[in-house]
Amino acid sequence: MRKFGLIGKTLHHSFSKTFFTNFFEKERLDAEYSNYEIPSIEEIIPLLKSEKISGLNVTIPYKESVIPFLDELSDDAKVIGAVNVIQFKNGKSIGHNSDAYGFHQSIKPFLTNLHERALIIGTGGASKAIIHVFKSLGIDVITISRNPDGPKQFGYDDINDHMLRACKVIVHCTPLGTYPAVDECIPFPFEYLTKDHLVVDLIYNPSKTKFLQKSEEQGATILNGESMLHQQALKAWEIWNT
Repeated sequence: MRKFGLIGKTLHHSFSKTFFTNFFEKERLDAEYSNYEIPSIEEIIPLLKSEKISGLNVTIPYKESVIPFLDELSDDAKVIGAVNVIQFKNGKSIGHNSDAYGFHQSIKPFLTNLHERALIIGTGGASKAIIHVFKSLGIDVITISRNPDGPKQFGYDDINDHMLRACKVIVHCTPLGTYPAVDECIPFPFEYLTKDHLVVDLIYNPSKTKFLQKSEEQGATILNGESMLHQQALKAWEIWNT
């Protein structure tokens, strides 16, 4: 039996285990998928050395900190600076990023010529993949951070009418609002959103976060992270089998 799994800190409500368990059953594959909760990234070492594991996913908060523990990185992972898929090949652990692929596949049906600039909320591993996608599409990017640092990075208090008129795509990349803390929401001037805005929240549980609810009330088109997760998971399976 081939063994796969997910590395993260808190995985009780993980999408990956359910997805891959159902996928393996549907395809009648002799494989299993497990969650590996580790309190610190250093505890990944035994998993990387285990000959029983055929592939791993990586989630919050280890997408960036896992990199020094890997033997190699794919070109995309190098450029993005974050890893969410680990492939074992020829005795080496190789880091890949399928988040970028998943996000691109999920968002492309919704993009129009109005979407020239994007506002990315959060600066973690997931946001790096999102920024990579937008830049590859020629879409200018502004980021929002609790600790802004750089010419196109701003704090939450800086989000205003002018910024949202310029940025018709908004992507929320923080975990705030994830189940069970469904009433939590970032500080955001929702009143400046319009029907021309596309608002994406990478959270998939709940399917409609408070952030998406408030955006929808202003007429914005909304999209959660479920489609992205399906796409990146299928890409991970492809990586593990090459």
